[in-house]
Amino acid sequence: MRHHRTAHVDSAQEALLTLGRLVDQALERIRIQRARVELAEALQRHLLPPQLPQLPHIAIAARYTPSRDGLDVGGDWYDAFPMTNGSVGVTIGDVQGHDVEAIAFMGQARTSLRALASVTTDPGEILSRTNDLLISMSCGLFATCCFLTFDPRSGALAISRAGHIPMVWATATGWSGIVLDSGGPPLGILPGETYPVTRRRLTEPGSLVLVTDGVVEGPSCPIEKGLDEVVQLVRGGYDGDPDRLAGDVIKVADLTGHRDDAAVLVVRYAGITPAG
Repeated sequence: MRHHRTAHVDSAQEALLTLGRLVDQALERIRIQRARVELAEALQRHLLPPQLPQLPHIAIAARYTPSRDGLDVGGDWYDAFPMTNGSVGVTIGDVQGHDVEAIAFMGQARTSLRALASVTTDPGEILSRTNDLLISMSCGLFATCCFLTFDPRSGALAISRAGHIPMVWATATGWSGIVLDSGGPPLGILPGETYPVTRRRLTEPGSLVLVTDGVVEGPSCPIEKGLDEVVQLVRGGYDGDPDRLAGDVIKVADLTGHRDDAAVLVVRYAGITPAG
């Protein structure tokens, strides 16, 4: 009987030791995963603009929330900058994937857009050249993107999309909606693509809102419903603080059950100031 008791004790100790090793291994994997996510988040913060330009008659604000599961960090981005012709360039995009490679590709896309915007001010040409440049890097990833230029002096607006969510807008006279313009394919898939440009002239105060799909699409919400929610918010808050409007729009992601990153960019303009 003593022999059996000793064997039982030894077996229990071995099981506890094995369990302890498994727990240690699991904790180490969690530590490494947490470090990887923290590194990815730090890299993403570094690649997003530290501040957005504030120009006469125009105000810009943005919001970003990471993936809801906390383990993956995606490649959503936004940017805004003055252009050589006096317009402001505004862009938002979403890279395929949720890892460090996606974030690195996001940085390449955002940098390419800025660099090419110094050569041409046409949104369609900027997207076309960026597409070819990204393909030449052989990264194997792709990104959706919306690029617009807006001249607050004349109200001239030009928009081009590469497989991205359409823009939402609202004005002081009560007009609002979704810009269902023609777009091209995502960036980084096929060379030599062209991207149609939609041109309009905005003469009255209003707001333009760009989002990524994590805001308006998810398991609990089709994209049409998500966009309608954004339209309602923009219609009611077009003339308020753009940062507050961006904060309200990003909350739509809570209704969609999204697991993706979510980004919002708001451009509020004061309308054309009469000369003299």
